[in-house]
Amino acid sequence: MTDTDQPKPTPAIPARQFLPLTVWLCPDDTTDQPFRHDGQQRQGPVHRAARVRTCDRHRASISTALARHLITTTTQEGDLVAEAFTANNATLHAAAHLDRRAIACVPHFPLARHIGTQLRAVLPLEHLERVKMRPCRADQMHRGIADHLGQVSLVIAAPPTPGATATRTGQARGGCPACLSDVLTDSAFQARSFLPAAFRLLRPGGHLAVVTTARHHRGRLVDPAPAIIRQARTAGFRYSQHVIAVRVPVEGDTLLVQAGPGDLGQLRDIRSRALPPAARVHADVCLLTRPGNGQGGAR
Repeated sequence: MTDTDQPKPTPAIPARQFLPLTVWLCPDDTTDQPFRHDGQQRQGPVHRAARVRTCDRHRASISTALARHLITTTTQEGDLVAEAFTANNATLHAAAHLDRRAIACVPHFPLARHIGTQLRAVLPLEHLERVKMRPCRADQMHRGIADHLGQVSLVIAAPPTPGATATRTGQARGGCPACLSDVLTDSAFQARSFLPAAFRLLRPGGHLAVVTTARHHRGRLVDPAPAIIRQARTAGFRYSQHVIAVRVPVEGDTLLVQAGPGDLGQLRDIRSRALPPAARVHADVCLLTRPGNGQGGAR
């Protein structure tokens, strides 16, 4: 056997290596209490301030448990986390508790005000100082967070599924600030164009976590994950890992799935021609990496 036939030793790598596929238990535990938003003075004896609350879909887009998993897996204390398509307070809340700094892109002021109210209700002042919001869209985050270009360790994004914006118009009228933000900022377009912005924001070796959920649209099952992976590779990312984030509580070997009142009503209506009600049991997380020789990050 010649020297060239000898097996070469694998160099020691300080960072923990990702498995190709893993499962995380991430029940939707994000709290969102309704608050009375009233930016105008009261006029007359009869005045009802709007009670604002994020809808179930946006409250579950990134749960606090999922944010904790992503942050602890890919970053270290003191690292900077950025969030695109911000819909609730989960990422900022988790980052502050885990001694990370975090910046969320929130282009719509009513949503930013709502998230700020939620955070002030649950975080002490010293934790609030670790988190910020910037008034920029997801596809413009490299400009809105330009003072941290190349310094971010993790970008978390839950882009809207194609076709979802139209269905949220009615929810926006019902008072969900995240739905209204989607409608006004055309987030379906941003879902196709935020990847280059995230690439510029990340440090070498930093990670992008894209959270998606397949849904039925016009009689077809739409899964945005494959297209996002292709577009991310075009933007320069390396596809590192696929995570299945189980969104419902698990008791033993049983998934505790609960249907809402509307779903139960549809089940009882034998005349309905609609598709069977779908429960959001899991989300797909595509973990992508900006190539480089940066150390730290994933441990």
